[in-house]
Order: sequence, then C-alpha cells, then structure tokens
Amino acid sequence: MSKQTSGDEISLKELIIIGKEWFLYLLSQWKLIFIAGIIGGGIGLTYSLLNKPVYTASLSFALDDEKSGGGLSGALNLASQFGFDLGGGGGGGIFTGSNLIELFKSRTIVEKTLLNPVTINGKTISFAEMYIQIENWREKWEKKAEFQNINFLPNANSEKFSRVQDSIIGVIYGNIATNNLVVEQKDKKVDIITIDVKSSDENFAKFFTEALAKEVSDFYITTKSKKARTNMEILQKQTDSIRGELNGAITGVAVANDQTFALNPALNAKRAPSAKRQVDVQANTAILIELVKQTELAKVSLRRETPLIQLIDKPIFPLKKEKVGKTKGTIVGGILAGVLILFILITSQLFKRIMST
Repeated sequence: MSKQTSGDEISLKELIIIGKEWFLYLLSQWKLIFIAGIIGGGIGLTYSLLNKPVYTASLSFALDDEKSGGGLSGALNLASQFGFDLGGGGGGGIFTGSNLIELFKSRTIVEKTLLNPVTINGKTISFAEMYIQIENWREKWEKKAEFQNINFLPNANSEKFSRVQDSIIGVIYGNIATNNLVVEQKDKKVDIITIDVKSSDENFAKFFTEALAKEVSDFYITTKSKKARTNMEILQKQTDSIRGELNGAITGVAVANDQTFALNPALNAKRAPSAKRQVDVQANTAILIELVKQTELAKVSLRRETPLIQLIDKPIFPLKKEKVGKTKGTIVGGILAGVLILFILITSQLFKRIMST
C-alpha cells in the first residue's frame, strides 16, 4: 500500500514538472503568440468589414387538404355514376410532402422564376439580371466578347436562349439551389412548409421568395386542375350548343304556329311541324337543365382544386440580417490565431524532443 502511494506521488510530481516546463516554454514564446493574436484579430476585423450582410426571407404555407370534401365529394361521386368525369381527385399525389419540396428546388421552376419581372428603383428587370448585378458579373465580362450582348429580359422565352445564356442561367440556378434556397417541412406531423431564401440583397431575397411561391402555385393550377378544367370546358361548350338548339327550336315553334294560325281544325297534318318543334323544345330543355347542373358541379370541382398554397407568413421588411460584427470578428480571429500558433509551437517542440531521443 505504501509503495502504491509512493508511486502515485512520483507520477503527480512528474506531471507537475512537465506542466511547468510547458508553461515556461509557452511563456517564453509570448511575443510570438501575441503577434499571432494581433494578426488574427486584424484578419477577423477585415473580414467583418468586407463581408456583406446576408438577408433571409422566410415564407411559410400550408398544403391543401384534399381529403375533406364533405357534401361536394358525395355530389361528385353521384355524378360519376352517370358517366360524368368531373376531375375531383386527379393529380394530387405529386404535390405532397417531399415531392413538393423538390418541386420548389427544380431547375424548371427556379429558372422560370429567374425570368419573372421585378421592379427596382422604378426599373423593371428580370431576377436573373438582378442577380447578375448583385454579383457584379458584368464587370468580369468586360474583356470577354461572347458576354458583351448577353441580356435576360423579363418574361423571355428560355427556349430561344443561346448556349451562353443557358450556361449562365444554369450557374445562377446552381448557386441559388446550393447556397441560397432552403425548403423544408420542419414537422412531419404538420403539413406546413417553409421557404428560406438568403441573399446579400434584401430586395432580391424578399421578391424572389414571393415569385418562387407564385410560380409553384401557378404550376399547380396548370397541372393538377388540368383534368377538371378540361371537363368544365367540354360541359360549357355542350351547354352553349344545346342552348343554341333550344333557342332555334323555340323560334321554330313560333314560326309554325304563325303558319297554322286560324287553320281549319280538321287539317291536322298542317300542325305536324309545330308539334315536332314542340318535342324538340321539351327534349332540349331537359338536356339543358341537366348540363347546367353538371357544368356548375364542374366549376365547383375546379375551384376545389385550387389553390394549393395557403400562405401563413410572408417576408416583411426589414428582413432578418446576419453579419459578423467588428468586435466579434476581432475576438474570434484573435482566438483562432492564438490557438493555431499554440498548436504549432507544441507540435514543433514535441517533434524536437522525439528527434533528440
């Protein structure tokens, strides 16, 4: 027991001696450590001055709940039993959960948004052109002939772009999708999706976020409600056609009655055209009543399909700003430089001792 205690005391003394040696060694290098801290603080201060603030625009929305149809679902099911397809449930699956998140990040949607118009300081330009101005790319293109006449006008047709224009749009999309755009569903139990767009330009962050949400909403209306819209247009066309036939039949009855006015009651054959026209009026009236009902159901069904996005929060000026302050940059830079020089000194000293043994 006494030997164990003695061994522990010797180990502790050796540890204290080693710690003292390292302390004295690092203390002897205080000038180098101090200079490194000053240099690191200066670098941190310079970074805080040169680094632009980053603005974040956030938009959140709830997904449309298609399962709740109530009485409308019953009416649609009843109509389908009679052979009328009113498009009550087509196309919903691709606009749920992770699929919708990927839709926001898709190249097609982002590129369409980049070509949307935005008015800044009284001048209307595209988001693509605005991004180019923010990044000062045109100054870098001055010596490159192929970039001299490159423009991205609002609502331009991307199918007519040159190879260089497609390349530039692709680079902008890659930068935004990788560094600037975050789309997530924070809670899987709640159908609320949040879009965050970051930019060094506050206007770009806010307006691009809103334009992106609108582009996805428009894409939804065009795609998801296409079947319901087509059915409604067909029914509306049939309704207008039958209404025209009915008006013609009513006019025909009136003309036939005029021709048989004060006719001898014994001459029934002369009344046949009027009777036929009356049958047409009754048949067309019944058909028109049914078509009007189905057309109204189709209109309700189409309204049920839209909109996909129920906005909850929209970005409002001033946006959230992230920037490294002067004090924070100086302190963090000094600490990191100090830790780095300590690591170098300790590693160097250990290497010397290993080589000397």
